[in-house]
Amino acid sequence: MQEHFILFYCLLFTVAFLYASVGHGGASGYLALMAIFAVSPAIMKPTALLLNLFVSSTSFIQFYRGGHFRWKTFWPFALASIPLSFIGGMMAIESSAYKKILGALLLIPVVRFLFFKNTDPKDFKATSLPLSLAVGGIIGLLSGMIGIGGGIILSPILLLLKWTDQKQTAAISAAFIFVNSVAGLAGQLTKGFAFNGHMLAYVGVAFLGGICGAYFGALKFPQTVLKNVLAGVLALAAYKLLFTHA
Repeated sequence: MQEHFILFYCLLFTVAFLYASVGHGGASGYLALMAIFAVSPAIMKPTALLLNLFVSSTSFIQFYRGGHFRWKTFWPFALASIPLSFIGGMMAIESSAYKKILGALLLIPVVRFLFFKNTDPKDFKATSLPLSLAVGGIIGLLSGMIGIGGGIILSPILLLLKWTDQKQTAAISAAFIFVNSVAGLAGQLTKGFAFNGHMLAYVGVAFLGGICGAYFGALKFPQTVLKNVLAGVLALAAYKLLFTHA
């Protein structure tokens, strides 16, 4: 049993490190990890959102310090997503359906990490306010329902639309994840939720991994290898959730 916990914490640190290095809070990774270790969905959602708060805020600070944050691109997404994330957090989803939806959503970052290249600044296109509001609202609702910050969905959209480069995407996603996680937790508070008894240890390990990942990701090294590793882990978790009795 002791080895079980040690393995979990090592993987938790790794997930937080990898996600923070690309500007994500890591909720989809924490959810995948908890699903593999048979944690109840009732505990998975609030736990992942709480961990998101610590890791995404750390990641945002580092990418902001690096000069990568674009407020003009960020605010319409956040404006639409925050109230709908709150509403989504109030919704209860049946356990098996929850895991299938989560498994499908995990495939989004796999595609994003493997197939979306950096956008050259000369190829940037103008943002669209109506589209930003619509996308932000949809992502916000899903985020609250599933217990993620929404960065895994927003990131590929930003890159596909050529509104930001990789590190600008990371900075915007980190801020987006934070505000959605706060709103989603607030929504869940209205119906009550339970945290795992090891929550303080979870937060400590994830926070340390987030600090290290954000520092190296924002300021030190290229992210190609990290993204490929993370994509492989998420693909495995998605398969487990979609095609096995995870």
